Amino acid sequence: MRIGMALNYSGGFKETVAELADYEKAGLDIVFVAEAYSFDAVSQMGYIAARTERLQIASGILPIYSRTPTLLAMTAAGMDYVSDGRFTLGLGASGPQVIEGFHGVPYTAPLGRTREVVEICRRVWRRERLTHEGRYYNVPLPADQGTGLGKPLKIINRPVRDRIPIVIAAIGPKNVELAAELAEGWEPIFYMPEKAADVWGASLAAGKARRDPALGELDVIAQAPLAIGEDVSEWLELGRPMAALYIGGMGAKGKNFYNDLARRYGYEKEAEQIQNLYLDGKKDEAAALVPRELLEQMSLIGPESHVRERLAVMRDSGVTTINVAPLGRTHAERVRLIEKVRDLAS
Repeated sequence: MRIGMALNYSGGFKETVAELADYEKAGLDIVFVAEAYSFDAVSQMGYIAARTERLQIASGILPIYSRTPTLLAMTAAGMDYVSDGRFTLGLGASGPQVIEGFHGVPYTAPLGRTREVVEICRRVWRRERLTHEGRYYNVPLPADQGTGLGKPLKIINRPVRDRIPIVIAAIGPKNVELAAELAEGWEPIFYMPEKAADVWGASLAAGKARRDPALGELDVIAQAPLAIGEDVSEWLELGRPMAALYIGGMGAKGKNFYNDLARRYGYEKEAEQIQNLYLDGKKDEAAALVPRELLEQMSLIGPESHVRERLAVMRDSGVTTINVAPLGRTHAERVRLIEKVRDLAS
């Protein structure tokens, strides 16, 4: 099981990256860099590539709507070059609040667009003269939609790899099925290993039935806060505000993917109450209603024996990469947590 970590995108980036060398020495395998509506992720990933040696670097995620498919391919090839083949292209649809609210682009057809983006990226990396006639993207642009001067081109540089790994972030049934069919990796959010098979098993099976064997086994990337010790249960409570934000505030009623996931996990009543309170501005009350079971099963918090058991449960459910958020009061404590979970996972 690989050990990964997601970087905080809301501030202190240089300070965080300065600490990455220590995490790399401690055994961290891969770092994921988010792009919400903060600084762009690409400039930050390039900075990380220059400051690390072995660490794999992944976008977690680049939205499919805010760049053309060809630019996504060029960006991935450039990142793979500057990192000497250490890059993974994480893609996702994000959500309408960000895509329409910040980028001013219609949030339409995430499944169809993702499929075409993946196809175009792989053509670019193979240095084919790019032609694509799809439902959502046409390259070159048809003559009747522009000047008529466009012609098929291929990327000038030779990419380090002609098959850069792609990870798709997905939690909806059809999105997960698509990830299992097309991508090297799948990244869900709020992963509960005990309920993963019930919620996503059918989608994963359907996607894998159409999967190209050349892609290899699907890398399943889960997330979990990490604290190891006899008296660390207080760290569990830190997950409440974030869970409430996503379940309650990431979208309107009927248009919140994370609220839907909580319901599919069996928390229908709690999901409705959390959303009602959050949308009414009662964030603390909403956080208080996040089920403790949800927090516990999504985390690696407790004595060493408990964390070892939870890692085994994660692995048995299909997880191959665990993205941890080490919780410690000092940088040294957090580095030791990475060392410990590395040992426990191996």
